[in-house]
Amino acid sequence: MWIQVRSMDGQTTHRVDGLSKLTKIAELRKMLVEKFDAEPERQRLFYRGKQLEDSHSLFDYDVRQNDLIQIMIRAPQQPLPPVSSKYDDCEKSNLSDKENLEPSENEAMEHVTTCVLEDAIYKLGDILDGRDPDLGSWHEVTIKKIVKATSEENLKLKDSKGFSPDSFPLREEADAYIYHIVYDGYEEDGETQLRSCNLRPRARNVVPFTDVEVGSKVMINHNLDDPKQRGYWYDSIVTGKKDSRSCKELYCTVFFGQDLAPLCDCTIIFPDEVFLIEPKGSQKNIHLDGETATPTKRTNKPDCDFCLDNPRKKCKECACRQCGGKDKPDVQIICDECNDAYHIYCLNPPLDAVPNVDEWYCPLCKNDNSAVVLAGEKLKASKKKSKMASATGTCTRDWGKGMATVGRTTECTIVPKNHFGPIPGVEVGTLWKFRVQVSEAGVHRPHVAGIAARENEGAFSIVLSGGYEDDVDNGETFEYTGSGGRDLSGNKRTAEQSSDQKLTKSNLGLAKNCNAPVNTKVGAEAKDWKAGKPVRVVRNCKLAKHSKYAPEEGNRYDGVYKLVKYWPEKGRSGFLVWRYLFRRDDPAPAPWTKAGKKRSQQLGLVMQYPDGYEEKQKDIEENASKGKRKRAADDLPVKKSKIVAYKPPADIAKNIKLDEQNAKVWNEAVLCAKEGSQAFLTQVQELFSCICCQDLVYHPVTTECKHNFCKDCIQRAFKAEVYTCPSCRHEIGKNTTLTVNKPLSDVLHALFPGYGSAR
Repeated sequence: MWIQVRSMDGQTTHRVDGLSKLTKIAELRKMLVEKFDAEPERQRLFYRGKQLEDSHSLFDYDVRQNDLIQIMIRAPQQPLPPVSSKYDDCEKSNLSDKENLEPSENEAMEHVTTCVLEDAIYKLGDILDGRDPDLGSWHEVTIKKIVKATSEENLKLKDSKGFSPDSFPLREEADAYIYHIVYDGYEEDGETQLRSCNLRPRARNVVPFTDVEVGSKVMINHNLDDPKQRGYWYDSIVTGKKDSRSCKELYCTVFFGQDLAPLCDCTIIFPDEVFLIEPKGSQKNIHLDGETATPTKRTNKPDCDFCLDNPRKKCKECACRQCGGKDKPDVQIICDECNDAYHIYCLNPPLDAVPNVDEWYCPLCKNDNSAVVLAGEKLKASKKKSKMASATGTCTRDWGKGMATVGRTTECTIVPKNHFGPIPGVEVGTLWKFRVQVSEAGVHRPHVAGIAARENEGAFSIVLSGGYEDDVDNGETFEYTGSGGRDLSGNKRTAEQSSDQKLTKSNLGLAKNCNAPVNTKVGAEAKDWKAGKPVRVVRNCKLAKHSKYAPEEGNRYDGVYKLVKYWPEKGRSGFLVWRYLFRRDDPAPAPWTKAGKKRSQQLGLVMQYPDGYEEKQKDIEENASKGKRKRAADDLPVKKSKIVAYKPPADIAKNIKLDEQNAKVWNEAVLCAKEGSQAFLTQVQELFSCICCQDLVYHPVTTECKHNFCKDCIQRAFKAEVYTCPSCRHEIGKNTTLTVNKPLSDVLHALFPGYGSAR
């Protein structure tokens, strides 16, 4: 087993060979000392967001073949300089404690001056409206403090656009003060700093609808998100008006946002709530004019769309999530994750008081602290791994070095696990170095077991590896021995036959592939064996000592076979075994024949190795050949076999031409056809992968922006109210009809038959 170790900056990457699943992290650190020039104490290793600790193994962190581990190198500790107990006189003279002294009263007044000056436009107690700098809407405000602006604050707080009698909007100059205000009704949000250009006397005069004139500048109520609902108050220009006995309609250009952008032809649904814009200097002061000078508070957009801010109505959206009550806000606590409020006595279990913590999470959002592994902590005990034979057994053998334990790095998703017949894109004669690669390709899913079957469905694939002495291989036909009857306790891979086999589990699954009723006593024979369920057959190089049809190296896919008959008989071990007679039924020639070898050569079928394996072997060969003279034959270039270009059949080529929406993508895919069918299919699978589910698109929908998605995936996005392209965020439109791209769908079904059966 080997892994890749990369530095945090990504500049240095080393492959570490000779590892086992049981290799301790402490041992791995020692292997990295020379490669990264760092002692184990200076190394911090990370994998999938976890910091690796010395007491655990690679198996504990589920590190797999060729996975990447990141390393952070701590800086070496520098010795501390000696500390002198006395300072020289010159050093003492240069010391100053000025920064620790409190500033004088005059210096403090130079920074911040809170005052009511004669040249300030507004004073404390003035009844004003303030504009939200982000929304551009007007709200009732109260001045809390007036501060003289410094030069830095003048640059930081830019003047917003205001109004003049002639044009709208126009930039106004602000005075030299900053007004600290609070929005009425939102006092809990704290103070906000505004300039005088964003303040004005509070609107108090309602214009009757009959007196509203086209072109007048007024303040109206409008909802930018939902024009049919109540919103905030904005400045506007009246552009149209309809006044009849049956209807009253008002049309305005509304100015909103930071730059007061105009929004034309807005229909105002509250034509009877039109306010005059009061000129500066006409404001009233609560201290001089009394409480009666304060006009009636305007109605704004409700904070809660569910209860419309009705204090007598229970609401679980804006009040307690558990009981919906709006009472006792002082004992309500808000979750920092979902922002839902809860009474402390409504929680389970209830709290005695509001917790004095910086962050609080409700029971639905809170993570289980016992399941969280912090940096430097050991992993939590896993129930699954504690039940494994490797954990419960007493064997001290290092079982983690074999390729069968490395685990899959990818998984075949084109067809489901219970798919019968060939795997789309896998040609007869395909070679893999290890069994785990066969599993990744989907040809035979189990890493070790020789039969992939389900008792109630049938067998999908088998591997011939010479593990049973009763097997007979004749190439086009072979007799296969069932599983079972061996004592594999203690995590053993193989053992002698020690009991009779039974027609259950995978043996019964094999029997169901036969086109005959299942007979658990004497077996059965199919009258029409070709009508049975197909079984994918893989031959392993270990079979070579018993059969001439086995590959010289690795594993080879030999096509589809059908079960002719099955029967019980006494094997060489003296115990009852179940025998199965298979016969080849594949249109492609067998790979050991002359025609099969020619076809494999034309398709460019060569041995496939795991990522990093060839580099590892190359390093081993280079190390072994150091100091040896190279032969002249070693420098000769290897002659590569000519690969026959893939030419799509006529019906596929016709549908590719009809798919005009993806013409550019198909042109890119067709370029790979020169490298053979496998390269073409791989490229098609990559180009037409859905960005949502990461699988080959099923029932493909092609958007205007030329991206392809599964119809189910895009419908799920629409249900979540996402109406943009998941790939480029192009607006699709809420009412767009999702039509399946039939030419593309037909091509994919022809190239990958049966790929949609798992969807």
